[in-house]
Amino acid sequence: MLAQTRHAASAPISAPTLLIAHGLYGSGRNWGVIARRLADRREVIALDMRNHGDSPRSDTQSYSDMAADLAEVIETLGPPVDLLGHSMGGKAAMQLALTRPDLIRRLIVADIAPVAYSHDQTRHAHAMAALDLSQITNRAEADTALAATIEDPSLRAFFLQSLDLRERPPRWKLNLPALEAEMPKIVGWPGTKGRFDGPTLFLTGAESRYVLPEHREEIRGLFPKARFAKIPGAGHWLHAEKPREFEETVRVFLET
Repeated sequence: MLAQTRHAASAPISAPTLLIAHGLYGSGRNWGVIARRLADRREVIALDMRNHGDSPRSDTQSYSDMAADLAEVIETLGPPVDLLGHSMGGKAAMQLALTRPDLIRRLIVADIAPVAYSHDQTRHAHAMAALDLSQITNRAEADTALAATIEDPSLRAFFLQSLDLRERPPRWKLNLPALEAEMPKIVGWPGTKGRFDGPTLFLTGAESRYVLPEHREEIRGLFPKARFAKIPGAGHWLHAEKPREFEETVRVFLET
């Protein structure tokens, strides 16, 4: 079963639980502030996807496997739920919606489309795996060492959220060998057929290039009730770059 961080509703309404599925190299921890704020009206559960955080390790990272993981959680909670997925988590959420639509009431896909991408994220796995953790005692040292291969400080900060500094030596809470080996599946798309007739929001960063106008025909064929919204000034990490705008857009969609 996937590891879960539960945020109980502070003022419950008659609404399904909201599940959040993070992207590659992330964890449920990345969504803590947004999850807590959205829990003012409903229970929110931020998940660790397989091979991430505190969830089980596996040799596979296919979207059928990730969708099965999500289905297991939902069936334990009692369907339907509302499901929000970002990037890799968004593809896993789409896979589940197309194959088990009965489990989901409303779907939010954050900055990803049901298509294969040509970019490759293995360089980040290499950079993290190459870090000599035996020489690291604190986050500042880890950041300095990682800066030799990853220039973007915000990206380093994101990756370092998955470095467990309580261990000696520290350890990555990521199955880096498996993620690297399965990268073609992660950046790809299995070509899943099906149809999800529930309300669906494709929420993107206005400065991102992940969801393009030419993707809309494919999206509408699979998700006939798809709506599209953009957050100005945000890129692919829209929930981190514009958290309040992201939260409000999600809230309006879920409660309309």
